[in-house]
Amino acid sequence: MTVIAIAAALGLVACGDDGPQEAPGPFALTEEAVGRYCGMNVIDHPGPKGQIILGAIPEPIWFSSARDAVAFTMLAEEPKNVAAIYVSDMAKAPSWQQPGPENWIEARAAFYVIGSAVKGGMGALETVPFSTRATAEAFSNENGGQVVVFDEIPTAYVLGSAGSEPAATDTVGSTD
Repeated sequence: MTVIAIAAALGLVACGDDGPQEAPGPFALTEEAVGRYCGMNVIDHPGPKGQIILGAIPEPIWFSSARDAVAFTMLAEEPKNVAAIYVSDMAKAPSWQQPGPENWIEARAAFYVIGSAVKGGMGALETVPFSTRATAEAFSNENGGQVVVFDEIPTAYVLGSAGSEPAATDTVGSTD
């Protein structure tokens, strides 16, 4: 009887373990995906997309642009229980018009081109994500802009007006 009680107690402890959870994988983009901020079908817009998965919610929040996904992480009023952030890997995209339904990269692992001449799906400035620095630099050489990593994306570039210049210290990772 004691062995059963000990086994049951150990089982309860194991069930209550809140150790590190593996991040959920990305979802494939489908025609049913609707953008969080625009309320429009995500697939109908060109350029890179984004998806954020929150805590235990089994479906993504979709974004019509990678920039909107980054904005979600910067806005105080949005949930902070982010389990994963994915953006379109434009290094593997068939084209700007068709960024691909399954070529996602974890947003914090991507290299972004900001300030390029190429506009996002909603006609605004874009944070164009790539899986490699080399492809980001090649895009920047062709279209202008600068290459940054996730924590270096300026808040003013994402949340400011379309013509705002990014401030060097005003980034995703800043606590100001």
